[in-house]
Amino acid sequence: MAASKGEEFVYRISTAGEWEALQKNESVFGGDLDKSSGFIHLSSLHQVKPTLQNFFSNVKVDLYLLQIDAKKLGDGLKYEVVDGSNSFPHFYGPSRSFAPLPLDAVTKAEKLSVSDGQFSCSLLN
Repeated sequence: MAASKGEEFVYRISTAGEWEALQKNESVFGGDLDKSSGFIHLSSLHQVKPTLQNFFSNVKVDLYLLQIDAKKLGDGLKYEVVDGSNSFPHFYGPSRSFAPLPLDAVTKAEKLSVSDGQFSCSLLN
């Protein structure tokens, strides 16, 4: 499915190391899961908190939430059903070439804080 969801922004949960590499290199291929999947895993805003709880609750490194301009990802952004019901945004790049996530698509980046097992930052409020 193409990026016809009409969302202005999609979100990337990023480790501090990935965010630093993205700023330094102006693009990043993501982590091991992204590389083995052949696309960059993203979330819609309402999916960020459940994704953090399900996949990042035991992560011991600093995490950042990147707000990404969906239009700048163009037709490389696809929405795909992953668990029978939830449709998540995935960034493949042009012609599913597995392009790196470009720094110029990131409109905001905020460090996530954790309190009592709950993640927060102003993008989530």
